[in-house]
Amino acid sequence: MSDADQGMVDEFLEEIDLVVFAFGALLTVGVIAAFFISPSTVESGISTLNDQMLGAFNWALLLIVFLIVLFLLFLIVGPWGKIKMGDEDPEYSFLSFFAMLYSAGFAAGVVFWGPTEALFYYDAPSPLFGGVEGGSAEAMTVAIQQTLFHWALPQLAVFTIMGIAIGYFAYNYENVPLRVSSALTPIIGADNLDGPFAKTVDILAVFATIGGVATSLGFIGSQFITGLDYQWGISMGNIGILLVVTFMTLLFTTSMVLGVDKGIRRLSNFNMILFVVLMVATFIVGPTLFLILLGTQAFGGMITDFVSMSLFTGAGALGAGNPEATEWMNTWTVFYWAWALSWSPFAGLFIARISKGRTVREVAFTGIVATSAATIPWFTFVGGTAVWSQHNNIADFSAVMSGEAGAEISGFILFETFPLGSLFMLAFMVLVTTFFVTSADSSTLAVSMMTTGGKARPSTINRIFWGVVLGMTAAILMILGGTGSANTLQQAAIITGTPFAFVCFLAMLSLIKDFGSSYGRVLLQDETVLIGSSAKTEPEPESPGPGGPVESDDD
Repeated sequence: MSDADQGMVDEFLEEIDLVVFAFGALLTVGVIAAFFISPSTVESGISTLNDQMLGAFNWALLLIVFLIVLFLLFLIVGPWGKIKMGDEDPEYSFLSFFAMLYSAGFAAGVVFWGPTEALFYYDAPSPLFGGVEGGSAEAMTVAIQQTLFHWALPQLAVFTIMGIAIGYFAYNYENVPLRVSSALTPIIGADNLDGPFAKTVDILAVFATIGGVATSLGFIGSQFITGLDYQWGISMGNIGILLVVTFMTLLFTTSMVLGVDKGIRRLSNFNMILFVVLMVATFIVGPTLFLILLGTQAFGGMITDFVSMSLFTGAGALGAGNPEATEWMNTWTVFYWAWALSWSPFAGLFIARISKGRTVREVAFTGIVATSAATIPWFTFVGGTAVWSQHNNIADFSAVMSGEAGAEISGFILFETFPLGSLFMLAFMVLVTTFFVTSADSSTLAVSMMTTGGKARPSTINRIFWGVVLGMTAAILMILGGTGSANTLQQAAIITGTPFAFVCFLAMLSLIKDFGSSYGRVLLQDETVLIGSSAKTEPEPESPGPGGPVESDDD
């Protein structure tokens, strides 16, 4: 072994947080091993736990995410927004910061679900809109409105609140590392960031990130392989799956090793350019005027019904209501919130990593407003064109809506109807792959940071290790897809997402506690006593006693 190699190994051994690294790695590898030993047992157990957690905490996820959205909107317009994260100037331009935040958060999911999701709501609208019949013209608007609600403010909010909390405490407190548990600094205390509770949070964050991103890599790989088969008749077996996943793993690992500046930043900028080009081209080729009218009405409906959509539970059988309404809400809204929460550790940590030097207002605005401004046109143009094509019998998505075909083929069905359809399909495949590569390398970087106790630039060995683990997990999921293992790990990620709802809520309370005490309260007077008596008793004047001063009646 050369001196350089020995130096890399020494750096890796010196930087790792042994507890978080070992438990995170063993937990991930243990799940993989369990699938090989008894897939059905693991699937059954996780599915049961998933159902129980959704049934018990669905209301909590809805309420917590709604409160976080309100808090972030307040940070944008309120006095606390001017608080700065650290004393330095921002490391990246605003456009690069926006592109990285958007690409690393959930953009791969935006591209993947863009042509698909509205179709499901068009076929079976939310019970909240009880008078809307599935497959009707009115259902088209409701479908886009529901899609915009799911992919605009709320999902982005859970990433953003974690990013602000982690970054603020790491950059404004002394000896607070850049890791997920640091978001709870005022609650658990800076001296307890190496304690068992903080370690548990960081270990769960590692597992949630690996499980969530690996499952997504499996989906994106499936879409890539489906596209090759659908368009060019290239059928790939297990060897092909391994080759595709290996290629993607090499891509995001190389980007990650290059670092944020050379790898993630450049790829994110490319992603946003291609994203805008494909979106605008779809708008021009599709029913342009209809999309403008549809998007305007759907956006207005989302704003008008935002509170109702955020807190809709269906009441269910417990309230003598319609249990199918609660089931619909669990299947869609609660699922999305839990899925986003399972990604919140890595997305929040990465947002914190690139937000140093920015104000709280900038990060909150970019996290939920600027990103929504990019997401809303995409789902309006791409999803609206798909719904319009189905409604007018221009394209047939019935197999997708019925579940007979996977969601990954929707984009190919849609773009097949376009002039130069093959070019659109190729751009779509490249975009969903490069967006995922950005998410994968940023998430792997975040896991490396978690397992080093918060080091902003982990060693190359550490980053490569987690990149390989993530790629192997995804390959196994795709190969075992026939047993339902991919769905099982997806449910496992949802299970880890539910506890992170409470972590995000505590992170919000941590910020409120610190901002209120350090920068002044905005609702109550600073002198207000929250608990206990607020009466102040003044000491009675002491008697002057012998030889003391004597009051005079003279002025």
